[in-house]
Amino acid sequence: MGANMGKSSASLLDALPTPQSHLHVVMLGLDSAGKTTALYRLKFNQYLNTVPTIGFNCEKVKGTVGRARGQTFLVWDVGGQEKLRPLWKSYTRCTDGILFVVDSVDVERMEEAKMELARTARAPENTGVPILVLANKQDLPAARDSAELERLLGLNELNHLWHIQAACAITGDGLQEGLDALYDMILKRRKLAKQVKKKTR
Repeated sequence: MGANMGKSSASLLDALPTPQSHLHVVMLGLDSAGKTTALYRLKFNQYLNTVPTIGFNCEKVKGTVGRARGQTFLVWDVGGQEKLRPLWKSYTRCTDGILFVVDSVDVERMEEAKMELARTARAPENTGVPILVLANKQDLPAARDSAELERLLGLNELNHLWHIQAACAITGDGLQEGLDALYDMILKRRKLAKQVKKKTR
């Protein structure tokens, strides 16, 4: 019993990133979803007025809750305008996780968001990459809840580990909890990859 426990905890430790390493996360979503506001709220823990991103922003962000506490994430926030979306795949190559931000109020563009999320998830280079959907702008009265957004975005059709997190980038509500959920999925994926590797030996 003790030997088995030691073995399973050792394999879990193998899956954990080393404290020095940072995890590469790409933040995607339609323009005006609130990606940059979320990034700088995570980085500085305060609201910063932002302008539309032409290109990308990149910041190191530290997890502060749960298992992600102390873990560094290198977050690439990539512009969401239609003309910039073909560039997304350049940033998702070899990423540890995808953070997809949606405007929970903008139901008119939800089909467009669903299509872009599905396209990103289906890309061969993103096979198996965990996806965190940040349901942003939950402070607004017309915001759809996570259960409805899960349906509107067709999340159950994704062949990925995924999690949807209600959030408000302006106040910071839900952002760190989302990072913690993403971190858990990244660890789960690494553990599964190790088990597959062992079986194929």
